[in-house]
Amino acid sequence: MRKFTFLMLMAGMMMFVACHTGTKPEYPNEPKPETFRGEIDGKPVELYTLTNQNGIRVLLTNYGARIVSIYTPDKEGNWADITLGFSTAGEYPGEGLNLGCTVGRYANRIKGGQFELDGEIYQLALNDGPNTLHGGVKGFDNHVWEAEQEGNSVTFTYHSPHMEEGYPGNMDVWVTYTLTDEDELKIDYQATTDQATIVNLTNHAYFNLGGEGTGTILDHEMQIMADYITPVDSTLIPTGEFMPVEGTPFDFREPHPIGERIDQDHPQLNYGLGYDHNFVLNREGEGLELAVRVTDPETGRVLELHTTEPGVQFYCGNFMNGRHTGKAGKPYGYREGFCIEPQHFPDSPNQPDFPSTVLRPGDTYTQTSVFRFGIAE
Repeated sequence: MRKFTFLMLMAGMMMFVACHTGTKPEYPNEPKPETFRGEIDGKPVELYTLTNQNGIRVLLTNYGARIVSIYTPDKEGNWADITLGFSTAGEYPGEGLNLGCTVGRYANRIKGGQFELDGEIYQLALNDGPNTLHGGVKGFDNHVWEAEQEGNSVTFTYHSPHMEEGYPGNMDVWVTYTLTDEDELKIDYQATTDQATIVNLTNHAYFNLGGEGTGTILDHEMQIMADYITPVDSTLIPTGEFMPVEGTPFDFREPHPIGERIDQDHPQLNYGLGYDHNFVLNREGEGLELAVRVTDPETGRVLELHTTEPGVQFYCGNFMNGRHTGKAGKPYGYREGFCIEPQHFPDSPNQPDFPSTVLRPGDTYTQTSVFRFGIAE
């Protein structure tokens, strides 16, 4: 297996980066607060900057509590933005890709936009054919959140009123991003409700370890710690089964290029036009565990995802079509970004064998996910 080293907060490592760049870290095509900010739904939208002592930089916005940019160096010390996004706030509403956002109240799909809870049947807004996707027509990604920055941490808060998009209960949500000097972006989620409801939060960042706008991610080497996926029907709703990945194009237990099997003639790949599936993580407990490791052989960049969640949605930009222009001024084309979305399983409210997503008054929903950035040796 490829050896891996993190960009640790060590003077020696800092000297290594400096020797290759010859200068301090650079942030090409970096969105600027004065040109990014704007007003959406009558509320101010701002840009927040986190920078650690190694030069790693993360840009966030309160529109959708989302990631705008993440800057890391490659093996030669060249810096690039490895996430897809836009240069101004005004480009995000209606973009349709959910770039970098917090997804809620329920991430992923719910069959027919309907679920039963405590004897009541709730009908949600339909926005994905016959189903509900990522919270509905105006999910958490399409709202301006409150924000408070303290050092290298920003906490976004949002109040979701009772029956917003059809979900019961007044829900308060907190999402905290923290950039550490160990080159980790930690995302902590919390939510409370005054009435029984369902909740499934995630982040929908698109990554390209070659740098945004540099082409496809098909040569990236992907490893997912999962023996099973939850197979889907033609509308991408789970069937309720657990499908072993062994002997299928979904076997990423050992790292191999994303594009190696993505176009094989497999029913599940045909449904999603490629990878767009929930992987059931091999978990040993309830704490943070390694879920995904991705390496770009060309740049040497490595991304790890550690999470407390039971699943991760692996999506490869199968519906990207060049309609959106990114921060580098280049259109985002087919399969030019991948998402690894830690989550509870899609359609869990209608699947008794899936982990529960019910939240009740007096309880607190919590989830933690960590993106760790490094360079392959």
